[in-house]
Amino acid sequence: MEEVLAVYERPYDPLHPTVCLDESPHQLIGEHHAPFPASKGIVHLDYEYTREGTADMFMVAEPLGGRREVLIRDQHTRLDWAEVVAHIVEEMYPHAEKITLVQDNLSAQKKSALYELFAPERARAILEKLEFVFTPKHGSWLNIAEIELSVLTRQGLKTRVKSKEALIRQCTEWYEMRNDKASIVDWQFTTKDARIKLKRLYPSV
Repeated sequence: MEEVLAVYERPYDPLHPTVCLDESPHQLIGEHHAPFPASKGIVHLDYEYTREGTADMFMVAEPLGGRREVLIRDQHTRLDWAEVVAHIVEEMYPHAEKITLVQDNLSAQKKSALYELFAPERARAILEKLEFVFTPKHGSWLNIAEIELSVLTRQGLKTRVKSKEALIRQCTEWYEMRNDKASIVDWQFTTKDARIKLKRLYPSV
């Protein structure tokens, strides 16, 4: 926990950005009956719906840079994770000297997956630019990307989404709007706060 909090206390440095990564499955749902407008502009939705499968949303968020991006995949496997990590390093931050990547420590997130997907030279080059920092077990609330996923759900995905293409479109519209506003995350919880408010989690000395 303190390792993550120490990262969040670092000053903003575009050459050494702190980037948070998290993922969440999203149920694709179609309408059984088309919605219809009523008086005063209220739109009525039928409670019946059809399940159209699921898609996985990878949230990439740079708290101090006011930047985020959502990558949609069919599922969450180690190779999907490797593709997203490569995208972060090569497409989003190609000029960064080092990227601190904050993420949950999940079994599907293995460095070796990069070697399964890319040539050894490329895989090594990607990993050389990354500093991995993992949130503790039961401490996913420390991952700012999880907070951004919550904001996305409330702001950008208010209605049912039927297809992967529609999900991509709605997520893109949302994060482009957030990026245009340069919405940064002002993280206030420090290591000093943790030692007071979460004292029960520390061993007795």
